Amino acid sequence: MQKKTVVLDQAAMNRALTRMGHEILEKNKGGDDLILVGIKTRGVPLAKRLQQKIRQIESHTVPIGELDISLYRDDLEKVSEQEDPELKSTHIDVPLKGKKVVLIDDVLYTGRTVRAAMDALMDIDRPSQIQLGTLVDRGHRELPIRADYVGKNIPTSDQEIIVVHVMEHDEKDEVSIYEK
Repeated sequence: MQKKTVVLDQAAMNRALTRMGHEILEKNKGGDDLILVGIKTRGVPLAKRLQQKIRQIESHTVPIGELDISLYRDDLEKVSEQEDPELKSTHIDVPLKGKKVVLIDDVLYTGRTVRAAMDALMDIDRPSQIQLGTLVDRGHRELPIRADYVGKNIPTSDQEIIVVHVMEHDEKDEVSIYEK
């Protein structure tokens, strides 16, 4: 895999998340009855950053949760042939019933991760609404899923891969396109 180009640096990522925070608050008329749920692994730090942005904008702390979808994936057979799926655990400390949940992920691609996340959420409780926020939408949907909040649309070919680095896991903030 070879790095082709950097499409978002640290400053651009920060601007995109600030805009997403404003959009989330605007669409939901504030942060009441709102919960941010990050899809593990890189969706979690992005959800935490959005929580901070919303706190700066509204002086309101929106609860956050962490969602592990490992056992809800529809490609579990392929993954388990290579290695056992690793359960990273789900932590959602507030009731979801009657709340608006905003799922947060790093990259929206085929839509299968989001479908698995919705299944996992519905097994936990029944929110009044599920919305989707993603740092990058790269297209190539296989399921009828669309993000409500997008940091950046980056059209790609099937021969390209979007790699998101976050400080919390990778010691840098950067979104790059790699060639397969």
